[in-house]
Amino acid sequence: MKILAIDDQKLVLIPLESRLAELGYEVLTETDGLKGKELYDSFQPDLVIVDMNMPTISGMEIVQYIRDDKQKNTPIMILSGNTDDEMITKGFDLGVNDYMKKPLSLNEVCARVKRLIGVPKTEAVSNTNNVMIQQRCVGVVIPCYNEAERLLSKEFTDFVDRNSGYRLCFVNDGSKDATLEVLHDLRKGREDFITVYDCEQNGGKAEAVRLGMLHMAQQEDLDYIGFLDADLSTDLADFDDLVSTIENSDFKIVSGSRISRMGANITKESARKVISLTINLIIRTILSMNFKDTQCGAKIFHKDVIHLAFDKKFITKWLFDVEIFMRMRKHFGLDAARAMMCEKPLKRWIHADGSKLSMKDSIKIIGQLGQIAWYYNRKRKTATKANLELI
Repeated sequence: MKILAIDDQKLVLIPLESRLAELGYEVLTETDGLKGKELYDSFQPDLVIVDMNMPTISGMEIVQYIRDDKQKNTPIMILSGNTDDEMITKGFDLGVNDYMKKPLSLNEVCARVKRLIGVPKTEAVSNTNNVMIQQRCVGVVIPCYNEAERLLSKEFTDFVDRNSGYRLCFVNDGSKDATLEVLHDLRKGREDFITVYDCEQNGGKAEAVRLGMLHMAQQEDLDYIGFLDADLSTDLADFDDLVSTIENSDFKIVSGSRISRMGANITKESARKVISLTINLIIRTILSMNFKDTQCGAKIFHKDVIHLAFDKKFITKWLFDVEIFMRMRKHFGLDAARAMMCEKPLKRWIHADGSKLSMKDSIKIIGQLGQIAWYYNRKRKTATKANLELI
């Protein structure tokens, strides 16, 4: 039995193709709708699975092509994040046999396929992991410097195995230990979901994140891109909550917050906590924004603001998060910037042993905040003066 799956998100097609092939189906996949139509004619599948929203032609146009142009009764399943009732009704009116709304489990997709066209005689033992087919595709940048001894590899691999739509990019920031070797081992067998970006020279976390974000921005199928600390002080489940927030809103940036709240597991060293509160007060003053925790190492961005936030090098070593907010404020204006950025409290954040930011470094941060205020305010005043001269 032959199945043709058409979806512009490759990260959705890879686990789908793998699981259906395990079950004994012959599967072809295509990310381009127009090429998918051509494949339908040559492959002559027993079932078509198609996404609704694609950039070249829509899934509905492919349904119309099969039913109206080709006059074929090939079973068609829609697999889409489009939950508009009118669109769903139109699909069934055109002859769609099933409509599956993302997100849903891969097990459910396979059960629906079996019900619709039966089970191949050569059915193999299926992988029982319940992978989730997500509505969106997300890139996550994880900066790594000398993480060979504490990188929680299994947590990362388990997460990508369970959640389709995620691509992790580990950035090796010129590590002196075996970090690069560990990362390459981590990637084996998951090359479609895990990328290793190697920086030969140590440039610091800010530059590692910046290069990783720009690298991931080149991936056309990603909707959102964020970054996360390698020690998983913020875990991947909490990061997925940040993604859900940006996905279901008009925000361009959603930042995690480690501010303690009822029901959350937030722990810090007491001395670090006092310094953090002082620094956060200064930051709020500089930004003129009521962000309680700009420095949390978990943030997610809409893809269309990545270049604005990361194209230029940051002027400070640790406070690039503040610089990102300053760049958004400078470009969009204070009110618009406030409206497009959100701070979401985390359910869990635990200070990990082995942090490379010392207490002495924390004191230096105050000086760097002064540097940021001077640099970005000077640029804003220069731009204002130039505009007045033009008038």
